[in-house]
Amino acid sequence: MPAAELPVLTVATSKLWRRWLAQNSSNMPGVWLTVAKKGTTKPTSMTYADALDEALCCGWIDSRTRKVDEYTNSCRFTPRAPKGLWSKRNVGYIERLLQEGRMQPAGLAQVKAAKADGRWDAAYSAQGEPPEEFFAALKQNPGAQNMWDKLNKGNRWHIYFTLLNLKTEAGKAKRIQGFVEMLARGETPVPQKSAANKTSKRAASAMEPLDQVLPREAVVRKTRSGRNAPSYSDTG
Repeated sequence: MPAAELPVLTVATSKLWRRWLAQNSSNMPGVWLTVAKKGTTKPTSMTYADALDEALCCGWIDSRTRKVDEYTNSCRFTPRAPKGLWSKRNVGYIERLLQEGRMQPAGLAQVKAAKADGRWDAAYSAQGEPPEEFFAALKQNPGAQNMWDKLNKGNRWHIYFTLLNLKTEAGKAKRIQGFVEMLARGETPVPQKSAANKTSKRAASAMEPLDQVLPREAVVRKTRSGRNAPSYSDTG
């Protein structure tokens, strides 16, 4: 399901998020989860770090984050893809969660599969750099090198992660050539704008206000296509 179609979920505490995952993690494609900024207690007191821990325990992962208002953000959480790559960050978090005895069956199954096929040991770094072949190609093209020097972290990450996922040397070489030619034309993988334009863009695309959520309730709003997602509430 496209990210825009995922429902928005607001839960008051990480305990309710854990219970929601226990009931829905196997049959939901994902949610935009409301998380609290520092000092926020309503509509949720759950921080991003707490939300991520619970998600990893149940075999889900985080991805994008959007600002909602001065009190909360919205983070996209989805089930981990069967053959999805692992980050060193999440490997470290799960090692801690294993020591704490918090991992759930779904999360343990993901870890077992990743260790069996080598993805666990091949976890990538968030600070990763493209391969040496990419930089060698850049040096042969001053225009591409100049554009690379101007890229933001998001675009550099896009190139790194794309090349990381390629299975063959021929495929990697072809994609490197494509990226170098793109940069030489002054283009970027993802639109890159000035700080002023970014601020304007964020303001224009801000999410609509979330429904007021009372303590100890979980609410899932309708998707943009009008479908209802499961609701869950807890009184104890």
